[in-house]
Amino acid sequence: MSLAATPGTGPNTSPLMILRAKPRKAAWDALPTDRTLVMGVLNVTQDSFSDGGRYLDVDDAIAHGHALVKAGADIIDVGGESTRPDADFVPADVEAKRVVPVVAALVATGAVVSVDTTHVATAEACLKAGAHLINDVSGLTHEAGMPALIAKSGVPYVLMHRRGDQQSMASLAHYTDTVAEVEAELLELRDRFVAQGVKPEQIILDPGVGFAKNASHNWELLRATERFTRLGHRVLIGTSRKRFLGRLLQEHQLPHEPTDRDAATAATSALAASQGAWCVRVHDVAATRDAVRVAAAWAHGAAR
Repeated sequence: MSLAATPGTGPNTSPLMILRAKPRKAAWDALPTDRTLVMGVLNVTQDSFSDGGRYLDVDDAIAHGHALVKAGADIIDVGGESTRPDADFVPADVEAKRVVPVVAALVATGAVVSVDTTHVATAEACLKAGAHLINDVSGLTHEAGMPALIAKSGVPYVLMHRRGDQQSMASLAHYTDTVAEVEAELLELRDRFVAQGVKPEQIILDPGVGFAKNASHNWELLRATERFTRLGHRVLIGTSRKRFLGRLLQEHQLPHEPTDRDAATAATSALAASQGAWCVRVHDVAATRDAVRVAAAWAHGAAR
């Protein structure tokens, strides 16, 4: 079933699905607390760097979401606009048509669903469809209405560090002290949201690996994961299949594809888990599920 042939897609899609959804807070509160969580990536996009175009069909996207849950994902992160460097912008109404029916269907079957969006309109539509979390990569360029929506809804919100947007961020990857500057800009952003009524406990910090950063910046931030966890917020780390991992591996694996970076992703996820990351965002859920459980067993001396 293609999006063009799907009747009634949009912010008010599938009311029966929404009615069958479990209460948002109950599903969220049931997430494991004894290990780092695994967020599975579901891109309903044409041009994402790893899987663009594979899940534009609504049924394909829903099926992949179910596969991610079966593989061990605690949260499914649904996105309808690629935010890779130089990606095209997607209007909010097009983005909503892509993601709302997928969100509603996954929530209805019991999945905990995050929405990867920078648009207030899309976030609001997905919250109405039962989404549990808004994952906003816009950083310092966030839409003006986002803090008010998050404050009103009370849902958890991933606040990520980024300078510029997908078409300008590469030119802004200049730092004198990467960790200190990212931390300061994140806290400035956090304070903006808190000043507009968002509770500190709603906020999840993401240092934004790969967003307005080069490979050296990324490694500096990852080594400082524990520093970010000490800021008083949960921390999300997303390294999955990113270009800096390919650069590290390319001398041994030519030609190189994004999927060839999954083992390296699992390694960085395990290391982030060992430094207290609340969640890691990945494409290959099964390997990372095992990695974070190993990290938990290593830390606590017992199998998880």
